[in-house]
Amino acid sequence: MRERDIDVALITDEDSVYYFTGYYDYLHMDFGRPTILVVNRDDETLLVTPAIDYNSALDKARVDRIEAWNDGRGREWREHLPAVVKGKARIALEPQQMPPTVRQYLDELLAGHAFENIASLIAEMRMIKSDEELMLARHAGEVAMAMMQAGREAIAHGVPEFEVALATSTAGTRRSAALLREHYTDAGMSPNTHFLQIMASGEQITRTHHRASNRVMQRGEPVFLCFCGMTNFHRFKLGFDRTFWIDTMADESQAAVYQVALDSQAAALAELRPGVTAEAVHAAYADVIQSAGYEYPFRCGRGTGFSFLEKPQLVVGDQTVLQPGMVLAVDGSVSTDRFRAQVGDSFILTEDGYEAITSHPKILEDVIVH
Repeated sequence: MRERDIDVALITDEDSVYYFTGYYDYLHMDFGRPTILVVNRDDETLLVTPAIDYNSALDKARVDRIEAWNDGRGREWREHLPAVVKGKARIALEPQQMPPTVRQYLDELLAGHAFENIASLIAEMRMIKSDEELMLARHAGEVAMAMMQAGREAIAHGVPEFEVALATSTAGTRRSAALLREHYTDAGMSPNTHFLQIMASGEQITRTHHRASNRVMQRGEPVFLCFCGMTNFHRFKLGFDRTFWIDTMADESQAAVYQVALDSQAAALAELRPGVTAEAVHAAYADVIQSAGYEYPFRCGRGTGFSFLEKPQLVVGDQTVLQPGMVLAVDGSVSTDRFRAQVGDSFILTEDGYEAITSHPKILEDVIVH
């Protein structure tokens, strides 16, 4: 903020509030209650939070001062903001992450006063992980692998999809609980996985973000499992995907499509190292897919951390130079009209390459489950 001559920053993105203060849980806007972190360049930090969560804030938030507001009393959270911005020449916001209610009020309060966009500065800070965050990433990988193994073991002819989701959630929760007991002191951090299982099977395999349903899986069908939402250990997120078949491959043409997906991930990983650009990794992946005759693919991957999507994105146009300490999800994927194959893993960039933090068999003979 000093380098950019910013006097005060107002931060409302729940993941950034957690990153800076350690305060978490009901900070999102599903119940219409904003939490606002105020960072002054030369003065105290302030957390404005709902009174219903005041005790949690006292317990978790590492800030100088906390102000609580209550539903329907006075001007609620608005009462605390005029003094925050008064006399400040350069005010910074996260305009794209800010709840519309808060943004509308600030537009009125600032009355044409120009503001700085601090979102890119925060994204750059969060891009390179600390040693503590890298430990969280590795433990998140352990949770993800426990869920993948449990999901694989639950897949079978005649089994409904939701049974797979129950198995993965149980396995992830138990592994999380063990890790929390062994390595962490925050007794309030929940080990429970809390994101609906992304999976698809049979004729629904092309539905990328389909949720587990009552559909009964059949012999010979493909099954896709994705843990990009459920891998959320101690609030640290990863990407992790696999495609399986039940007992055999009923449609043998799917084998060639799957191999291209594998090859595209391998091409991306051959480029993945410090000093290359994010878009170069995507280009290597996309070249394999398009050279095989398939359409231009979606992004190859993304940065992860306390948010599902962080900087950089492995996609054309992102010229971020990769650096050690980044955590990246890297996919291989091919989509057709009737089938899609995807494999994805997460990696920590090291000084001379990368460290895989998720692992599960992925060659074709190993993903046909019996």
